[in-house]
Amino acid sequence: MVRPDKPRDPIAGPDKVEPPFPLKLRGPVIKGFGRGSKELGIPTANIPLSGLSIGGNEALESGIYYGYATLDHNTIPRAPATASSPLQSSNHAVADLESPPTAPPSRPLTPSQQNTPPRKVYPAVLSIGYNPVYKNEKRSIEIHLLHSFEKDFYGATLSLIILGWIRPEYDYVSKDALVEDIREDIRVTQRSLAREGYAVFEGDKWLFGEGDAGQGQVETIEKSEVPASSL
Repeated sequence: MVRPDKPRDPIAGPDKVEPPFPLKLRGPVIKGFGRGSKELGIPTANIPLSGLSIGGNEALESGIYYGYATLDHNTIPRAPATASSPLQSSNHAVADLESPPTAPPSRPLTPSQQNTPPRKVYPAVLSIGYNPVYKNEKRSIEIHLLHSFEKDFYGATLSLIILGWIRPEYDYVSKDALVEDIREDIRVTQRSLAREGYAVFEGDKWLFGEGDAGQGQVETIEKSEVPASSL
């Protein structure tokens, strides 16, 4: 589908989260292909199609979605003493992402990990589909966290809540046109998550490693009058 030549809606979705959302995923971060960072300047976490097998929603429509994500750095395995780790984060992927109630892997904490600050919640934009610009043959999920990371976090457990749909995936006449639409997706995500009915999910237990498919959701949707986070 070619992108229509018309203005974008500034906000996506109804005023509060509606079924089939929220959808919840969790998995370890591994190195990806690097296209998002190298070619577009927008690093992404890429996950396999199997990551969509949650809550009976394997057939989610292809397109652009938004939500919240966290990273648990305590699950990063210790590197051998002879190994060196890159400092700059370029691209990440989530391997074998599983549906609730799978819990993050646990291991004894190192002294440095014991001082790890509480998890930060990041707004997230994600693409589900075939990425027509790159002619992908297999459907995939690409997640962009709205944050600039100074260090790599391979091995960290990523917990994700998908809260809404923005638009279909399009083909573009150029990569510049694709980048501009992605940047608008980011702005739409920020505005959409700023609504009270979505901001409540920033404190969802699932993002902090707790709960199963039911327990991870907010306890009372009516308690949705809370401020949102932004980039």
